[in-house]
Amino acid sequence: MTTTKLRTTIAGSLPKPAWLAEPETLWAAWKLDGEALAEAKRDAVRLVLRDQEQAGIDVVSDGEQTRRHFVTTFIEGLEGVDFEHKRTVRIRNRYDAAVPVVVAPVARRRPIFVDDAKFLRSQTTRAVKFTLPGPMTMVDTLHDAHYGSREKLAWAFAEILNEEARAMAAAGVDTIQFDEPAFNVYFDEVRDWGVAALERAAEGLGCTTAVHICYGYGIKANIDWKKSLGSEWRQYEQTFPRLAASAIDQVSLECAHSHVPIELIGLLEGKDVLVGAIDVASDRVETPEEVADVIRSALRFVAPERLLPCTNCGMVPLARDVARGKLLALGKGAALVRRELG
Repeated sequence: MTTTKLRTTIAGSLPKPAWLAEPETLWAAWKLDGEALAEAKRDAVRLVLRDQEQAGIDVVSDGEQTRRHFVTTFIEGLEGVDFEHKRTVRIRNRYDAAVPVVVAPVARRRPIFVDDAKFLRSQTTRAVKFTLPGPMTMVDTLHDAHYGSREKLAWAFAEILNEEARAMAAAGVDTIQFDEPAFNVYFDEVRDWGVAALERAAEGLGCTTAVHICYGYGIKANIDWKKSLGSEWRQYEQTFPRLAASAIDQVSLECAHSHVPIELIGLLEGKDVLVGAIDVASDRVETPEEVADVIRSALRFVAPERLLPCTNCGMVPLARDVARGKLLALGKGAALVRRELG
């Protein structure tokens, strides 16, 4: 456990430059290819690192600048998955998407994001975090025509993720975060095998491990779904006790402008808690005082050395100036509360 109070970080993606991909668009196609694309991705990583550092973010990331999609870009590096003949499936039990198909045993024959992680590590002296999709969310983002069991496929993905994560940790990554938005939807599966598969993905890592569960990007399908959840969003109530009993070090969730009862984070006793203090479903830039208010509320249930203010989710659909403003508000809001704590 760190003794530094209120280290800031981000939960996921940051907007890409217009010369790399179409702005304010999820999963936008690259505008370059070949070595020009590789160089442009590296330049984009440098830019988002500077943005985070200037905003006072303590644990920085690459903002997923090298990835079109937080799940399928990883799957593209695997064998056994057909991207040519996609199928339409229900994602997160709320919207339809054309997804790749598992047609044979999945396998990782080479490193996928390890070079990206090495580059990230080389570009900053701050602690760095790299995000990977979680096993359950990977299963929920494709069509299985081979395994015949979501659980079996999740375990196969967990082993592959562990191979990749071990190589990243060896490259100097300080925190590896597994993104599991599916944990807020499939509660029986979380209980039966979801947490266990997540632990397998994180097994034996020589770095901090984290899981991010959330209510998704600020897109219409997610916003409409949230409206159906009522005045209190208590899904975390079902997953937090299981994560508190797990081997995962940190749990990331959204709080700002949500209907999550803040006292639910008290269920994560013994874990570092990444409290989402920035709303990624709005173009409005929070004030530092608004960020500080979210942090103060969380401190009623989590010790300051255990609490990491962060963003609610990824910010890739936002304009870059909006995202920069939100990063600055996050850094300044955390600084306000640090001064109060003394």
